Amino acid sequence: MNTLIDSFLRLKRYCEAEDFKGWDPYDGLKSKVANALLPLKHSAILRLCIIQGFKRCPVNLRRIAMISKEHNAKGIGLFLQGYCNLYKVIEKKGEAFKELGTKDEVLNKIRYTADLLLQMRSDKMFPGKYHGACWGYNFDWQARRLFLFPAHTPTVVATNFCATALMEAYEITGDKRYLDVALSAAKFLIEDLHRSEYKDGFLFSYSKLPGNDTVFNASILGSRLLSYCYKYTGNEDYKQLARKSIAACCAGQEEDGAWRYGMLPVQKWRDSFHTGYNLDGLIAYQENTADHSFDEFINKGFDYYIRHFFEADGTPKYYDNQTYPIDIHCPGQLFVTLSRLHKFEDYRQLAEKVLLWTINNMQAPQGYFYYQLKPGMSSKMSYMRWSNAFMFCALSYYMLEDLRLCH
Repeated sequence: MNTLIDSFLRLKRYCEAEDFKGWDPYDGLKSKVANALLPLKHSAILRLCIIQGFKRCPVNLRRIAMISKEHNAKGIGLFLQGYCNLYKVIEKKGEAFKELGTKDEVLNKIRYTADLLLQMRSDKMFPGKYHGACWGYNFDWQARRLFLFPAHTPTVVATNFCATALMEAYEITGDKRYLDVALSAAKFLIEDLHRSEYKDGFLFSYSKLPGNDTVFNASILGSRLLSYCYKYTGNEDYKQLARKSIAACCAGQEEDGAWRYGMLPVQKWRDSFHTGYNLDGLIAYQENTADHSFDEFINKGFDYYIRHFFEADGTPKYYDNQTYPIDIHCPGQLFVTLSRLHKFEDYRQLAEKVLLWTINNMQAPQGYFYYQLKPGMSSKMSYMRWSNAFMFCALSYYMLEDLRLCH
């Protein structure tokens, strides 16, 4: 527990000192230098080269390229969820964990990050364009050559993390603004996203833009959010739409329990943390709706996940058939998945091995976590959304479970 607390405290101090602002693996198109010198608006290939160049370069060129540190909505949502979990830890343990802060101090951070999310809504930035609360990223980004997302284009993934964190903030603060905004996100899902028919149901699109409607984890996370909206409202339409999306994604599960990333030929890989997203979404739907129809898919998926993505010594793998690159999302999602599926006690030894491996190999002395490790030149940069917010939230789940098992 001391190792866990020390790691979390170092990360917490770093992120708070930065005011939760930072760079991102995919923020290359924010470069003032690149935009001044290159015709990025007219070439998808150039945009991809810029993004991948910054993302893959082992040296951080962002200061030279004039890319500023900023808040990212999904990152703030992860921090908010982490502070809500931390509040519960302090509430249960009190003085024993006083180094983590007082309840009032953590409550202030909950209000601060929740209020930030209210300000960062894409539907407020573009009045009349979206039907409900939604969030995107603070930079343009190109997804392969398939589609370009302009800055603040809302996605189902970012919206899920932000809206459900606001629901947690409502539970702690009682501030109904947070709940009302979160619940309005259902309108974004239902009225703005398009749906692709698939087997027993449909897949929600990743965003409102055309051409990004084949991703299983995105659709499941949309169902996850709808199931939470159903929990608070009792609206049967939310439950039924969530169920159809879940049914389609479960129909896309392979016989061995794995999920490919998506349905396109270029989306055939099977990776660790997106599998974790799928499992998190399925258990949330089950718990919020009391529909246990998909138990078999959860069990098969978890069995595949736990057997294929972690080495015996705690090394997390990115792909089911390949270890590298080791991405910080891979160990982080394990702690969330074990907690959400109520499997932490059964796999505590694995969690401990992965935790120690991650702290020893992927946490910098300054407190932040590295992005990726590779056999050659690793990317040890500090990315606020991808690495630090994600691990802040993940470690908060670990602390919750550790506290529960100690009682």
